Order: sequence, then structure tokens, then C-alpha cells
Amino acid sequence: MTSPDRFAGVRYIVDDVQAAVDFYTTHLGFTLRAAAAPAFADVVRGPLRLLLSGPASSGARATPDDAGAAGRNRVHLIVDDLDTEVARLRAAGLPFRSDVVTGPGGRQILLADPAGNLVELFQPA
Repeated sequence: MTSPDRFAGVRYIVDDVQAAVDFYTTHLGFTLRAAAAPAFADVVRGPLRLLLSGPASSGARATPDDAGAAGRNRVHLIVDDLDTEVARLRAAGLPFRSDVVTGPGGRQILLADPAGNLVELFQPA
């Protein structure tokens, strides 16, 4: 087994690999690490490795049919100024799936990637 000391990996199943790469690299500060378009791409932000698997990838083909829709799980990204990030992303026309929610730990909002996978933007209290 490969040592997990460099990255924590999350796989998102996406409809369009290039659209997902553009979304994460243009708007959320990820860097393209590797790509085998149109099946797969690997983007990173800090210690997070996000595996974007299109319909032709083995990761997508291994997914059971009853798990075809995006779930309630999400990538959690910490931001310094939530209001500034929300304004910037709204100006880019990106779709939010919630309003800003404030709790004891901070404030958060949910953004959807082009395939409907959720990304939580979180500003600690």
C-alpha cells in the first residue's frame, strides 16, 4: 500500500472531467497534477488530492448504479473571508446550494461543482 503521508485523497464522480478541472483550478485554487482526459484528472490543493473521475474511468465504472447521484458528503475548504469568497464566486456565476449558515465553530456555505458535488467553504469563528 502507498504511504499516505503526502496527500489525503477524495474521489468525485463527474460528468465532464474538463469542466470539473476548470472549476477547481479556476475558482478554488487547485492545481492540475495529472490528466487522462476525458476519463480522469488529478487536482491538488495543499494536502488534498481530488480525483475527478469521468464516465469512462475505472473509478466511475466501479460505482454501484444505486449510488449514481451526488451525495451529502463534501470537500471542506477553509477560507479567510467567507463574504469575499462568496461575492467573487457569485460574480463568476457559480451555483450555491445553501445560504451562509453560522454556528458555534464558524460560518459556511455550500457550492456545487459542475456535476453537482458539494464543496463547503468554511470560515472559522
